[in-house]
Amino acid sequence: MTTSIAIPTLTSQRIVVVGTSGAGKTTFARRLSQATGLPHIELDGLHWLPNWTPRPKEEFIARVREAASEERWIVDGNYSAVRDLLWSRAELLVWLNYGFPRVFWQAVSRSVRRVVTGEELFGGNRETWREFVSRDGIPRWVLRTFWRRRREMPLLLGEERYRHLHCWEFRTPRQAEAFVAELSRNRRPLRG
Repeated sequence: MTTSIAIPTLTSQRIVVVGTSGAGKTTFARRLSQATGLPHIELDGLHWLPNWTPRPKEEFIARVREAASEERWIVDGNYSAVRDLLWSRAELLVWLNYGFPRVFWQAVSRSVRRVVTGEELFGGNRETWREFVSRDGIPRWVLRTFWRRRREMPLLLGEERYRHLHCWEFRTPRQAEAFVAELSRNRRPLRG
């Protein structure tokens, strides 16, 4: 069964992809970038230094400001330190609002795969079993943040300063995949 998504008419050249940890923001943003030709900016890549050291806040903000100064981009991530900087310039916000079982499974299976394969991530970092079971490891992080982020998003989107944003909320990966497939099939700029 194929799901078809109608593409609205407003051209969007600056897009923010948000969702709780493990929702698949980066994967979705990369696919959206391929479908639209818009450059992809991964906030985790700008935030993390080697040895899982966070970049100093002011330096992180400066790097994001520089990347977002371009006229066309897709950014994925939930960093509150740069939210206003990005959301104030964005035209479209895509919220991957999947259910907890889906997100938890994706987050845990992704981390296990990364630990087993030794996949290199941003800043040359690699996930290890030690990080996996730590207080800030993915399983505990998702447990601590999932419900809070889900409650916060509608409140943030209701704020006056973000009312200019067009928002597409996908509740299932199938909806998100159908959206990207429709863009790829039509080979036209993203509409928001």
